[in-house]
Amino acid sequence: MDAADTTPLYLQIAAQLAELVRNGTLARGEKLPSVRELARQRAVAQSTVVQAYHWLEDARLITARPRSGFFVAARPASLPEPTTPRPLRRAREVSVDWLGQRILGRDQPADMVSYSSGTPGPELFNPDRVRRAVTRAAQRHRHLLCTYPSSSGHEEARRALARYAVGLGCSLDPENIVITGGCMDSIVLCLRAATRPGDIVALESPTHFSFLEVLQGLHLRALEIPTHPRHGLSLDALQLALETQPVKAVMVVPTLSNPLGSCMPQAERRRLAHMAARHGMAVIEDAIYNDLVEVDELRRTVKSYDTTGHVMLCDSFSKTLAPGLRLGWVEAGRWSQAMRAIKDLQAGGQSAVLELALADLITQAGHAASMRQLRAAVAARMDAVRGVIAAHFPPGTRVSDPPGGLLLWLELPRALDSVLLHEACLADGLLIAPGTVFSASGRFRNCLRIGVGGDWTPAHLQGLRKVGETATRMLRSAAMRVG
Repeated sequence: MDAADTTPLYLQIAAQLAELVRNGTLARGEKLPSVRELARQRAVAQSTVVQAYHWLEDARLITARPRSGFFVAARPASLPEPTTPRPLRRAREVSVDWLGQRILGRDQPADMVSYSSGTPGPELFNPDRVRRAVTRAAQRHRHLLCTYPSSSGHEEARRALARYAVGLGCSLDPENIVITGGCMDSIVLCLRAATRPGDIVALESPTHFSFLEVLQGLHLRALEIPTHPRHGLSLDALQLALETQPVKAVMVVPTLSNPLGSCMPQAERRRLAHMAARHGMAVIEDAIYNDLVEVDELRRTVKSYDTTGHVMLCDSFSKTLAPGLRLGWVEAGRWSQAMRAIKDLQAGGQSAVLELALADLITQAGHAASMRQLRAAVAARMDAVRGVIAAHFPPGTRVSDPPGGLLLWLELPRALDSVLLHEACLADGLLIAPGTVFSASGRFRNCLRIGVGGDWTPAHLQGLRKVGETATRMLRSAAMRVG
């Protein structure tokens, strides 16, 4: 090891092994040295090797086999990534149609095999761990069940969230944190504080369907900014928009964006924070997927680079701990006072007992291990889905390859209409989300979003094969008509 290198030892070891895996020196399925053996070879503590192996596991480069050791992971066949959309010249009024509501709403037929969920199903969570935390909180703080909660959230819970935010690269004052009814609740509060009806809000393209619903409800105009499937929002395109249009805010998911799964490089996150300060606009950052990313470095937020209060950080634990708690939080920077006033008027506080249960969960010693287990389970499911897509979808299909999360973005051959594919699959009891519902402009008609959350069963992989076969058949029919 180079003594002058300030990188932690475990990351140095992990980076060296990662390079050996990527260049094929360590072949797929090959066994790695034991923790004890590698520690002896590198003259480091065994705990350092364990950290390195955990990092490689999170990066899906190696897997652990009980009582056998660590092995190089067998990754599915690589697929080409989707392309980056072209810029749009003007902001648009948002009009969400019935299709998105049918696909991504909560009221779906029970017998439908659905690919619309980006939230882990109950089988991937630990309900007993959550139950124990709620029971402890109710027993220790039962008097809180008979008092009105604080609008900002219980002080102890806000302190726990400030400690949690250190893992996001942030140093936050608990007094500036407000606990909310979920991440979307936080985002709505931020938009109401920083914008007025008719204002222009920039956002990723394609974007989260719920973002479009919110903009429509608040009578805001959407300006779609091209988004790279791997590196996220194009800041060059955003800069051009800022120079030509009165953009008041930008909504962004820098880590595992929905639906692309892209992750903005840290240099771009810093640049975005500086752009916000220079132009006096609000950056509304959604960090809901940060705990699902496989590489720790990608958890660092845009907010961590904010020195002027122009970045508003929104988060919740519905994707990682328990959707049923319905708790999120926000640090709204220079809009904090305005946001608190809106929240007081709108809804008041949440259950203090549930807030304290959440504080218990995120400060437990086993929380990091629980997140690693969740990421590993999700990664295995995503790899299986990518394998089905590679084998059964039409030639020319492009697929995102996010470093975590539960969403895949598919770009099908241009001759294929994903809305018609959606209708054909619906007749077979399969619910897929066509790309048009992720844009205010109706773009992405040859694209799909596949979510691997919800109550996942073997029927989902079987159904996905049928989706691919149906797409192939429709493409052939279209080619015959043209011919």
